[in-house]
Amino acid sequence: MAHHNKRPKRARRCQLSVPGSSEKMMVKAAGLPDVDHVFLDLEDAVAPSAKPGARGMIADALNNLNWGKKVRCVRVNDCTTEWCHDDIIEVVTRAGRNLDTIMLTKAKSAHDLTFMDTMLNQLEKKLGLVEGRIGIEVLIEEVEGMMNVEEIAKSTPRLECLIFGMGDYSASQGIDVRHIGGDSAYPGDIWHYTRYKMTIAARANGLDPVDGPFANFKNPDAYRREAERASILGMVGKWAIHPSQCEIAQAVFSPDPKEVLRARAMAKAYDEALARGEGAVTYEGMMIDAASVRIVQNTLDKADLYGM
Repeated sequence: MAHHNKRPKRARRCQLSVPGSSEKMMVKAAGLPDVDHVFLDLEDAVAPSAKPGARGMIADALNNLNWGKKVRCVRVNDCTTEWCHDDIIEVVTRAGRNLDTIMLTKAKSAHDLTFMDTMLNQLEKKLGLVEGRIGIEVLIEEVEGMMNVEEIAKSTPRLECLIFGMGDYSASQGIDVRHIGGDSAYPGDIWHYTRYKMTIAARANGLDPVDGPFANFKNPDAYRREAERASILGMVGKWAIHPSQCEIAQAVFSPDPKEVLRARAMAKAYDEALARGEGAVTYEGMMIDAASVRIVQNTLDKADLYGM
């Protein structure tokens, strides 16, 4: 797509969920030293009666806490609810200058993204913000959203990230909760197809694919297993619903420092070969050509983004 290169590059190895109705948890999240991305939640983590008040609490947290280099995101309620409209207006009006992205829940079609994009266009003009500065992240957690994921992925240049929300997706597809997040009678990874499909749509449109939550935060081994499966498919990160999961996600989605050094050496050897007029070179017993370098470039891009 023509707007691939216009999107900002943001680290999303871990996306930490924080209830927007808890000042204590937002303060703690801001102070965490090693987490790429924090989203302050107005959806499932906040009771309906608390949602209006939580908007102001989130705005105050964005404006007054030191978030360091973290991506600052707010998760709003979906377009079919009575809260979505006011979520966007109040948070952006009060804290738009200290907000990097807004996360939309339960998107079913590209129209949902068009709605949010239009609202952000209007608010940024009204508030004097730079047009297109606030990015959009979107949860694919309904069967309609998964069916329309290709159209969603190319809906707006503001869109930066697709997230697979397996909890609500399970309800949408009629999957029994007993088969989620653990051993089940299904032979293999129950989420392989959905993760793969969404990741392809994201990569084809220059977006970050991110894996959703793992509910049992007291089972770090299972969380690591799910994160590794997502990473193998090309996802860039995973949600954390508890701070104890952050370190695991940050580690799983970071390239091995030894692989970074090796990738740099391979790229250097190839560049030197090109300078000699050669299209390929042998490195550590392996033939390196343009395709090889394209693969290791993924490692180098990650290393640059994460400051490795």
